[in-house]
Amino acid sequence: MSDSKQASEVVFKDVGKMAVFKKTHTVILKNCSFTVESGKLTVLIGPSGCGKTTIINLIAGYERPDIGEVQIDGKRIIGPNWERLVVFQETALFPWLTCYENIMFGPLARQVMSKEEAHQETLNLLVKVGLEDFRDKYPSQLSGGMQRRAELARALINQPKVMLMDEPFRGLDAMTRQLMQEYYLNLFEETNASHVFVTSEVDEAIILADNLLVMTNKPSKIKKIIEIDLPRPRNWNMVTSKRYLEIKAEALELLHEEAIKASTASGKVDVDLSGLLETTRAD
Repeated sequence: MSDSKQASEVVFKDVGKMAVFKKTHTVILKNCSFTVESGKLTVLIGPSGCGKTTIINLIAGYERPDIGEVQIDGKRIIGPNWERLVVFQETALFPWLTCYENIMFGPLARQVMSKEEAHQETLNLLVKVGLEDFRDKYPSQLSGGMQRRAELARALINQPKVMLMDEPFRGLDAMTRQLMQEYYLNLFEETNASHVFVTSEVDEAIILADNLLVMTNKPSKIKKIIEIDLPRPRNWNMVTSKRYLEIKAEALELLHEEAIKASTASGKVDVDLSGLLETTRAD
């Protein structure tokens, strides 16, 4: 895959964001400031409802802050752009197109590649995500993990400067989820994009991240940024290392504090604390 485009830096400057539901105003983000470093994999984790998806939407340009500013490479984000692409929790593949056609769709629709260039890039990505034997299958004929791999390939073929991942592996079984994490790590380490990844799973956050951003309960901001200094390429053998366990202990302590606050406020917690805290799902 071509790395002709440089990765981008995203900056949140004292961002405030309010949501309105049934005439009730709720402050989601308040004084939220952080930087997504160029070419790094930044992971967001925090209590349910703390604004992780709101941050993804602000970077994507689907929403705008009520206060403060979100910038990409020093310029204010004012709307969606092909250079910032989102992979959502639910599948967004076109059901009437094959796996191959879904991946090719973006560059052909944008007219940024010839049909032959798009064809070759699609074949390369199909191999990288292990779907070369499923190129002519429709989304309904693919498993959940295969659909997620196809969506990764469909986003990456557009060579975005920023990849936004909104809990893309949620709902997959444990074995499929670990396989997806391995595919995703390999793809990230081969590309030149900046990545922002939202998760509720502590182990997933640590194994993926360069920088782990722990969020507070709402009104939310960044409680702490933990630099994950595990070497790349990453693999699951690292989870028993002393450094991994040190990072995990620190993250769990921070999340425990915020999960208690969230639980006290709403009675609902959505952070996996690996048995240290009971996890309940939001309705």
